[in-house]
Amino acid sequence: MESADLQVLETLQQWVEENRRSYLVTLVKTLGSAPRSPGAILALTDQGDMVGSVSGGCVEDLLVDYLKEQSPSLPQRMNYGVDQHQALRYLLPCGGNIEIVIESINSLSLIAELRSQIEKKQKVIRQLNLLTGEVTLMPAVNPVQAKVNINESLLEVVFGPRYRLLIIGANQIGFYLAQMAKALDYQVLVCDPREEIRRSWSLSDVPVDSSMPDDFIQGQKPDCNTAIVALTHDLKQDDLALMDALVSPAFYVGAVGSRKTQEARKARLETLSLKPEEIAKLKGPIGLSIGSKTPPEIALAILAQLTAIKNGVMH
Repeated sequence: MESADLQVLETLQQWVEENRRSYLVTLVKTLGSAPRSPGAILALTDQGDMVGSVSGGCVEDLLVDYLKEQSPSLPQRMNYGVDQHQALRYLLPCGGNIEIVIESINSLSLIAELRSQIEKKQKVIRQLNLLTGEVTLMPAVNPVQAKVNINESLLEVVFGPRYRLLIIGANQIGFYLAQMAKALDYQVLVCDPREEIRRSWSLSDVPVDSSMPDDFIQGQKPDCNTAIVALTHDLKQDDLALMDALVSPAFYVGAVGSRKTQEARKARLETLSLKPEEIAKLKGPIGLSIGSKTPPEIALAILAQLTAIKNGVMH
């Protein structure tokens, strides 16, 4: 399951190769209620084909009509929902204000190159000169860099996985969690030293590291954009991972297990010289309480909790 950005770029690359007149629309600013966040992208042709979204459906049809009439060759900045009159005119039921950039796409737009770097799990900045339409790509190195930066002459958008998810345990829960997280643009890395478990892993594009969990965590050097989940149900393996995960800057650390299991785990961690504030970072029982029973439901609950914390609506 690939990310939404990759789906848009793959289609856009195909249109370019077919010499179809196509455009990339980037959401660069929002004000008030808006269904998408800055950095969301939409690909369009002048015939009305589209993939992706910048407004959840509010303005996409209007953009098709605009491109059929105007066919701009240079980047265009446009606002929707600037005031109440325009909000009604442009059918923004959320009442918000969005600003977008529309650019004509061709072989010099570096879409294929951008897609290739994203598929290699590289984080890259795509720079668009708003005056000339020239595009350049450059590595993105700052882990907390904003998704979008724009001024009068330059638009910068960060593509690629801005967040990492380290999964300890190549079991069924890990399998479903890895797939879902990939769709949300996480770089997913999996570790399981148990050979019999690794043999059953079937995600070819997410290899399983055979290192011991503590060595794996240390080697990945978790930062503030890293989430770590321990899913093995093997107390030794999970505890090895948690000892290093809880002292790292990772924004999320969770482990499977019942409330009784978590209480016993925290008691063990206290004997391993972890500080109370470090142990308090542990999320467990892991995931939002949605009555989940099956592996995919548990994976969904974990990713929902992780996303809520990442987005600042939970602690």
